[in-house]
Amino acid sequence: MRHRQRGWTQMIGQLRLDDHLQRYTETAPHALAVAAAVDAIATAAIEIAGLIASGDLADASGLTTGRNSDGDLQRDLDVHADAILRRCLGRLPIAALASEEMREAQIVDRHGRICIAIDPLDGSSNIDINMTVGTIFSILPAPDDLSLAFQQRGSAQLAAGFVTYGPQTSLVLTLGDGVDIFTLDRKAGCFRLARSAVQISETCEEFAINASNRRHWDPPVRAFIDECLAGVEGPANHDFNMRWIGSLVAEAYRILTRGGVFLYPSDARPGYGDGRLRLVYEAHPMAMIIEQAGGSASTGRERVLELSAQSLHQRVPLIMGSSNEVRRAEELHCDPLLVASVSAPLFARRGFFRL
Repeated sequence: MRHRQRGWTQMIGQLRLDDHLQRYTETAPHALAVAAAVDAIATAAIEIAGLIASGDLADASGLTTGRNSDGDLQRDLDVHADAILRRCLGRLPIAALASEEMREAQIVDRHGRICIAIDPLDGSSNIDINMTVGTIFSILPAPDDLSLAFQQRGSAQLAAGFVTYGPQTSLVLTLGDGVDIFTLDRKAGCFRLARSAVQISETCEEFAINASNRRHWDPPVRAFIDECLAGVEGPANHDFNMRWIGSLVAEAYRILTRGGVFLYPSDARPGYGDGRLRLVYEAHPMAMIIEQAGGSASTGRERVLELSAQSLHQRVPLIMGSSNEVRRAEELHCDPLLVASVSAPLFARRGFFRL
């Protein structure tokens, strides 16, 4: 990867995504099918970016239209993004396609070599406040029994990526050999290489979690956050800043570009016992990307990429980012005595988070 990084440094801003994919097609049996799928998703992303940028002017305001097949609120942009992606991917010989907006996976072409799972518009609840949203995708080999297409371990993924629609439209991509970030050149209508061989910083100075749910967290999660809040006086021996955007793609992009750790744990609220993120089309692709960038992704007790889903919309807790911080969270999850030994003088002295 280091050799590739040196060779690509001069290509920043010059290498187009389609050129990158063309080179990749010569590397593996599934490469041609994977490259075609990524190209189709990039084409869809350009259209989705234009739709989001126009907002109310394009009659795509993000208003709630109902609930999707898994019970989450569904917005008009979710439906539009799903339709765009399915139209672009529908031109390809894909074996099976799954989407957050679909109740069940769809068998497309039994002779296809790959299967694709997508979250068409992650973070769509942020669209009405003009915050970053995105598209997430996972590409898997087609098994002999297509009914098991999305019950494979995350480690089986051939490629994964996500697109962020924000001040810039960026496509984060791993083809199994590191992570590259491509930014949309709006004038040329194509994605160009912006960062190559991305590596997550070993120094973790930011953590992201919805602190309003602290009273519902399991003890290991509380202990981990207490250590972060203790700063230089705690085991981490340095101060942290807290971030919470509430958009998985935005949180992942921040970690890739400046380090940190993100937690969306399970908790005691009804319906949150297994977390809220979906394993197949959210946690699996994010875990592959984070690991390919030198980080870690865990449920707190096991590596996310070792998991296989029993159902398409199965949920899972997710802790991802700097390997040292993820490892510490795992230690706390696996050792009750360690959790008990963690003192939290910040919360003993102050009443803001006191239960």
